[in-house]
Amino acid sequence: MAQIEVKRITNANVYVDGNSLLGKVDECKLPEVKVTMAEHKALGMQGKLEFPSGIDKMEATFKWNSLYSDILVKVANPFKAAEVQLRGSLETYGNGGRVAEVPVVAYLTGAFNKFPLGGFKQHDNVEAETTMSVTYCKLEIDGREVLEFDALANIYKADGVDLLATYKQNIGG
Repeated sequence: MAQIEVKRITNANVYVDGNSLLGKVDECKLPEVKVTMAEHKALGMQGKLEFPSGIDKMEATFKWNSLYSDILVKVANPFKAAEVQLRGSLETYGNGGRVAEVPVVAYLTGAFNKFPLGGFKQHDNVEAETTMSVTYCKLEIDGREVLEFDALANIYKADGVDLLATYKQNIGG
């Protein structure tokens, strides 16, 4: 009988340009790497197919639990990229309880494109949400590079393997 393992990440910390934002971010939604598919059909084929043709634009969302001037000054400038790092702990549970903990690190680079002025409500904390147009992302689990994508450098790696190496060689760059 196979043992069931449950993996959970229940908390994390966010860093912007190397500065810890411990306790300032309520929620962070990392971007989705969505492959753009192009349809292929031709005479004589009974069906249609789809093949990868690139990566769609990416966006991350941050929900702040108050207005923080040190962060908002970075968010207010859409012409300057920011580096964001999200660090969490991936816990594995089995029959005996927690059996392992490994780091999960997401790296993002991009420019913020939504500036919040906040929502005010009596007896409630101010909430503000920002979005970031992401040009670079990387995900590492226990030091293993799961995915890396850089739109400006034509980098797309899965499990450390450059999936665009032949393409870049074919186009001369």
